Formats: sequence, C-alpha cells, structure tokens
Amino acid sequence: MKVVLFCGGLGMRLRDYSEKIPKPMVPVGHRPVLWHVMKYYAHFGHTDFVLCLGYRSAAIKEYFINYCEYVSNDFVLTQGGQSVEMLGKDIQDWRITFVDTGYASSIGERLRRVREHVEGEEIFLANYSDNVTDFHLPDLVGRMRESNHVAGFVAVKPPYSFHMAESEEDGTVTAINDSLSSKDLWINGGYFALRGEIFDYMRPGEELVIEPFKRLIAERRLLALRHEGFWQNMDTFKDKSLLDELDARGLAPWQIWRSHPEA
Repeated sequence: MKVVLFCGGLGMRLRDYSEKIPKPMVPVGHRPVLWHVMKYYAHFGHTDFVLCLGYRSAAIKEYFINYCEYVSNDFVLTQGGQSVEMLGKDIQDWRITFVDTGYASSIGERLRRVREHVEGEEIFLANYSDNVTDFHLPDLVGRMRESNHVAGFVAVKPPYSFHMAESEEDGTVTAINDSLSSKDLWINGGYFALRGEIFDYMRPGEELVIEPFKRLIAERRLLALRHEGFWQNMDTFKDKSLLDELDARGLAPWQIWRSHPEA
C-alpha cells in the first residue's frame, strides 16, 4: 500500500529551522520528523513512499541520497575502521518517489499532482509528515476495506488545553469553562486512508480536508476513527522540545518499531 507524504511545508512557527530546511526535515533526536513518520509506516509493512516536495526540496533529496544507516542502527567495527558490519538497517527495503508538487501548493493540489503515482491503488495512505502517534494503523485500513467510505482519518484530542471565556458585549467575563481538551472535542490527526475515488471529489487548488471532505460528508462517505492514545504534532519549538525530550529519555510512544517489534 503506497504512502503519500506532504513534505512541502515552510514551518513558519519553527523559524530557527524553516529558513534552512522544510518543516518535515526538522530533527527529533538524530533523525528528521519525516523519518519518524516513514519508520512508523514501514513498521506496518508500508514501504512504498511518494514524497510531495515543495519548499527547499533539495534538502530532502540530499538527505536520502546521502543516507547514513550508522546514525540509528547498531554496528560492529573491525580492522581499525576498515570493516563495518551493520546489525540493522532502516531503509534498505524502502521505495521512495520524489515529486516536485510546487512551492506554495495546497495539500489537495499536492495530492492531485501525484495522482499518477497512486494509480491502481484501491486504498492508499497519506500524512502531513509532521506528527507522530502510536495508533494501530491496521485498524484504519481494516475499517476502510470493510466500508464504502472514500476517505478516512484518525481523529485525536488536541494536545493542548484551552479555556473558553464567556463575556458580555462590554467585555465583562461571565464564565470561564473547562479546558476544551477535557470535552468531547476531536480533531483531524493527519493520518489518512484514501480510495482512488478521492480524486473525483477534488478540484484544482482546493485543500483536501475542506471542499473535497465537505462533498464526502454530504454523501456520508467520510470516516473518522477515534484514537485516545498518543498523538503529537510539531508546529512549534515547544512541540519539538517535547518530542526531543521523550526521544532522549527512551519514552517515545510513537517508536512502536522499538516497543512492539512485531506489528
């Protein structure tokens, strides 16, 4: 099953990095967040990737062209460094298609521009490439296969707490409600499963989750599968710091390839 990854974002709220590299290349630990997302899919056997490139695409191409397996794998060094025996490899069985989908294209437009690369796929997967989770992916794929939904996504609760203030016209606060995260509020988690029919619901320039999804909702053909486990996006430096800390402490729930070697 092919995996389409949207990799053209600027990451403006990660300004220290965005001037040099696209958002998916911002590191978490020793590897870019994009690598963590790809490793997640590979854990479930999905190793055929289509990367929708845009802003600073050369950084992504060069990263994989010059990929070093030593960074995240154990190895044995002998003969004074002349012989290296790898004890594990990451991307040996990965197939990666690199496609320029425009500097400032919408997500929907990026998807339309790689249509030819997912032709023949009954269902394919897609992701924003800047969020990680411990969600059991086969659950979404299974639900899509047994239903007539055209698109499905993982719904998650927001990782932040917000408090809602009610006020009168003159600004006088009348109430402050509980944080939204404690209520029954669910958002799009960015892990998609899509049938080829999705392209029939799309128009040039549209955002995937706005106009096309509204058409699917009208036909009751959009699925949201709730996940109450770990999910975290990386929009800000605070998000990155949290992921770095979890990775450094060996407490990274999304690294299911370590905690659950068998999918």
